[in-house]
Amino acid sequence: MSDRYLVPDATQYRVEDIIKKSQFIVTLAHTPSVEEAKAFVAAVKAEFPDATHNCWAYQAGPPGTTAMVGMSDDGEPHGTAGKPMLNMLLHADVGEIAAVVTRYFGGTKLGTGGLVRAYSGMVKLGLETLPTREKITPVRFEVIIDYSAVTLFKRMLPDYEIKVLEESFGADAAFIVEMPKEHAERFSAAVVELTNGNALIDDITDA
Repeated sequence: MSDRYLVPDATQYRVEDIIKKSQFIVTLAHTPSVEEAKAFVAAVKAEFPDATHNCWAYQAGPPGTTAMVGMSDDGEPHGTAGKPMLNMLLHADVGEIAAVVTRYFGGTKLGTGGLVRAYSGMVKLGLETLPTREKITPVRFEVIIDYSAVTLFKRMLPDYEIKVLEESFGADAAFIVEMPKEHAERFSAAVVELTNGNALIDDITDA
């Protein structure tokens, strides 16, 4: 599982369309947990209480994972709304996302296939223009090295996308650094190699 992936960069993002006289509104949101996904669904349903249907699906983990998912057809024929919506979310390259498709019936029935296309199509429509950002899991390390290694140590930092949060110089040079979790193992190995095993490296992420 990657420690870096795309998530929605919007508290709420909405796109509308008319399909055979029915008004469809898709609302997407960043929902990092099942609780937040359920709260988002409840909020959209409360916003459109007079809608014919408020169908929904969510995927509250990294892209493609099915451990924290949910869906509802909300009165549409079984399997015509929630499931195709969830499938669209699972095949997107965005994680921690929930979608509610609100429908105001316009008098023309779409049929089973038409409903599947409408609900999955609305999620796809929203995903096509959804603002996203990269989610990175950061870790922090305290690194203590000999002065002779400082120049080479600082030179290697950009290779691991490292930010220096603190530095102090006493008997040795000490640094508090932060980096994406995916680089931590390689960074530690590189510091050990640079200092011939004389560095002190401590993971202080949860300290």
